[in-house]
Amino acid sequence: MSCLRRRSIRCIIGLAFAVALPGSGFAQIPEQPVVSLSASASMSVSNDRLQAWLRAEAESASPATAAAQVNTLIAKALAEAKQYPAVKTATAGYSTQQVAEKGKPTRWRVTQTIGMESGDFTAAATLISKLQDEGGLLLSGMGFSLAESSRRAAEDALTQQAVKSWQARAQQASQALGFAGWRTGRVSVQTGDTSRPYPVMRGQVASYAGAAPVALEAGTSDVSVTVTGDALLEQPRPR
Repeated sequence: MSCLRRRSIRCIIGLAFAVALPGSGFAQIPEQPVVSLSASASMSVSNDRLQAWLRAEAESASPATAAAQVNTLIAKALAEAKQYPAVKTATAGYSTQQVAEKGKPTRWRVTQTIGMESGDFTAAATLISKLQDEGGLLLSGMGFSLAESSRRAAEDALTQQAVKSWQARAQQASQALGFAGWRTGRVSVQTGDTSRPYPVMRGQVASYAGAAPVALEAGTSDVSVTVTGDALLEQPRPR
């Protein structure tokens, strides 16, 4: 038995029959034959969300002084971010660390991070650049992913493809095995994608000197749907 290959669709077929019990003297009534199949569909979807993390850092012999400097930088950054409504910005981690090096006075390092997310890459890149060049912040990382609505739309389309492929495999298996037809048994639908934000370390996104920010390459995410289930085979055709 073989399975026809199509694009990103695969199938696995198995068949189980009841058998006569040894030594029983009679054959057990056969159970309804079942074919187990799995069909998958996948596609690459362009990422449409940008995530970035920027941090403010300050060092001083006094932790209060370092904290005040960081608080000032973050306050200015948040005020600037309000000028970009398409970019969602929020504060994240905050840390205070004592730095001790041999031969140098003990000092304190204070760090706070802000995170941002947007579907407007131009606005986000402009804001990131301005916060670096004028706001004194450092870019910690950047990543891209799919918006929830985009992922669901892709999954809905792929589900239709995978279900139709599963039904076609069930029909082909039924005919190949000489049965009159089939009906659907237990079926499950599983989805998956690789659209997780991942930090990409960068020193600079764009130079903010009145010029437009450089274009960002968001890449794609792979979205897949797998349909797995049983096809209950009907009685064989009369020969």
